[in-house]
Amino acid sequence: MDQTYPTTARATWRGHARIMRVDHWFKNVFVLPGVVIALAAQDSVDWGAFAWRFVVGMVAVCLVASSNYVINEVLDAPYDLEHPVKRNRPVPTGLVNVRLAYVQWIALMLLGVGLGAVVSPWVALTLLGLWVAGCIYNISPARTKDVAYLDVLTEAINNPLRLLVGWYIVASTPTPPASLLVAYWMIGCYFMAAKRFAEFRDLAVHHDAHVRYRRSFAHYDEKRLLVSIMFYASSAMLFFGAFCVRYRLELILTFPLIALIMAIYLHLAFRPDSPVEHPEQLYRERGLMAAVVVCAIVMVVLLFVDIPALVDLFPHARLN
Repeated sequence: MDQTYPTTARATWRGHARIMRVDHWFKNVFVLPGVVIALAAQDSVDWGAFAWRFVVGMVAVCLVASSNYVINEVLDAPYDLEHPVKRNRPVPTGLVNVRLAYVQWIALMLLGVGLGAVVSPWVALTLLGLWVAGCIYNISPARTKDVAYLDVLTEAINNPLRLLVGWYIVASTPTPPASLLVAYWMIGCYFMAAKRFAEFRDLAVHHDAHVRYRRSFAHYDEKRLLVSIMFYASSAMLFFGAFCVRYRLELILTFPLIALIMAIYLHLAFRPDSPVEHPEQLYRERGLMAAVVVCAIVMVVLLFVDIPALVDLFPHARLN
């Protein structure tokens, strides 16, 4: 698609602030499981040191995420013109100076990675990886967001990278178990595929506008998207189960709650103009938020409270 942009005569600081998508920073809540799991794995914690590392680390990951949002807004502008809602974003409406936005993109990355280095070199490297993943997703010739299935897999890699940021805020080494990282990646794929499904259903009624807006939709249909959702959900739970059996058996008690969250999320994806298409608004879904909060509380408790009876039921588990 021709990379043309509207005039920047009306560019404003508000437009540049909006393309940072500060309202999307809540997605960095996916850092917290890494923090909690790392805390549970420590014999002792210097809470004073942890507090400043946590604050600086969270600010750093938010800035790097905003850097990725900026380049996404700039490079997606010609495609957003084909979307009935996103055509009103700041770049398509001329509220952003595109050249200045490129400077903003790099500056946010440098500031975020620099703050990460204050916490630890591992945090900085992981944040750099998060930024590179955003480049691969958005920038040609890679631009994996235009390739079916790769769009979901490469966008969702942000999930395990965020978990690693949380882990390294607390601990320097070793890395979390691979089974946990893959499970976290697959659950991110599940959420992203559900978003694609909801987008496809809403845009398909506009003839070929859905393909002009998102090239990967030329290779998707509802059946393929639903099958992929099933694959990602199954993979996530299989790898999470492997993690639980090997490292923290008590967490298997959260399986019904996780399944409930996934079921509610898929149900929401079938709504017209689904909230799944706008994750920053999901806090308004009371049922989903209640299930998430309850599941999070139960998980935290089970990370720190041993249940010997479970070990008796599964004597071959937790062989480490």
